[in-house]
Amino acid sequence: QVQLVESGGGLVQAGGSLRLACAASSRTFNHYAMGWFRQAPGQERRSVVAISWIFGRTYYTDAVKGRFTISRDNAKNTLYLQMNSLEPEDTALYYCGACGTTNDIPCTSPLGIGHWGQGTQVTVSS
Repeated sequence: QVQLVESGGGLVQAGGSLRLACAASSRTFNHYAMGWFRQAPGQERRSVVAISWIFGRTYYTDAVKGRFTISRDNAKNTLYLQMNSLEPEDTALYYCGACGTTNDIPCTSPLGIGHWGQGTQVTVSS
């Protein structure tokens, strides 16, 4: 069992930056593939970025390529999301998720996530 707590959300102007963090309670954090998902009002939860657990293979949805960077610090049991050049379309509730898998692939489907954080709101004003 792993508990996840997100932080770092807030209100920022378009073009600004935010850094989200997801702290995990489990010492087996390094055995989980991790991902950041977002959900805007009236929309389904979707994958934004993801990272595998062995070699740190990454996935980025097209809308955030070149602007967002996912990273993980296994010594600190923490997942990060650096978001630059933010756009109003990035406004959403951001969740981190942990996916238990034996394969070294990023988890990009919400259906594969076994553990969710509570979410942190990101609002980008134009």
